[in-house]
Amino acid sequence: MTQPSYVPIVEADQVRPAYRLRTPLPWKADRVADLRAPGQPRDKDMGVPGPDQGYALLLAQRLFEERLQLAPGITADDALTGAAEVASARAAIFGRAPVARDVEMALTLFGFLGDGPHDLLEWRTALFRAASHHYEQRRRIVDAVSEPTLRMTPEQVHARLGQWQELVNLS
Repeated sequence: MTQPSYVPIVEADQVRPAYRLRTPLPWKADRVADLRAPGQPRDKDMGVPGPDQGYALLLAQRLFEERLQLAPGITADDALTGAAEVASARAAIFGRAPVARDVEMALTLFGFLGDGPHDLLEWRTALFRAASHHYEQRRRIVDAVSEPTLRMTPEQVHARLGQWQELVNLS
């Protein structure tokens, strides 16, 4: 609201001239790390982009760490980190951040919540050993799970755990 002209105002309260910003120059992707093509790049070891993927590890630690059934050679950090990566990939397929059901599906698939066949438990030991320390190992864990499996619910995965070889890529 303007002030009437007959009311005195101090110098500090006077209206100051606005700063004029110059028109910005046109922008183009010319820096080294700029993406030049539309969309995200895809490659074997680049992962699956999705929102708030770090939340999967927090969920795994808070909700499932006490329920883990570990084998010798796998630490809780290895199991939770690998499962969080799979949960993040599952959530990214649906275009959302990870939720507890994503982590539950991943832990169920690899037999960390119990009821895993003996041959699955042997196979996962080599896959998850030191996964919390090695990015390449975590990429192998995610690559071992096919997209149709990622789209399954934890109950569907649990029901088919007896045929676990059909749910994962063994190569």
